[in-house]
Amino acid sequence: MSKQIYIELKNDLSEINRLSTKLNDFAEANNLSPKILFALNLSLEEVITNVISYGFEDDKEHQILVHINSIEGEISVEIEDDGKPFNPLQVDEPDLTIPLEERPIGGLGIHLIRNYMDDLEYKRDGYRNILKMKKKSNTN
Repeated sequence: MSKQIYIELKNDLSEINRLSTKLNDFAEANNLSPKILFALNLSLEEVITNVISYGFEDDKEHQILVHINSIEGEISVEIEDDGKPFNPLQVDEPDLTIPLEERPIGGLGIHLIRNYMDDLEYKRDGYRNILKMKKKSNTN
């Protein structure tokens, strides 16, 4: 059985709370474990926060589209925005051996997403960024 949701977010950080509520409802409807919900919530919050904070060069309202689908033991998430081109998969892994106070700011969120999600894909389609994330849902 496949269940899916579409969420249209504005480029406003207050939308993160609405996204989290919708994701919790989706997790409950699909009987997802707390561990899977945590991974999805953290990853989505990180991506959406970065898109809102760094993706747009104007103060206009933009839409960020989120499609979440549960099918055959896997959750797929697609995030689409019309921000400036940015491929998070090209960001270098942070050097975690450097003491925290000496590390450059940034990069840890993408590192966490890479570790919590099972598959990541990025493409630029015309003027839109499309990030696809997948997480196996039949694990604890």
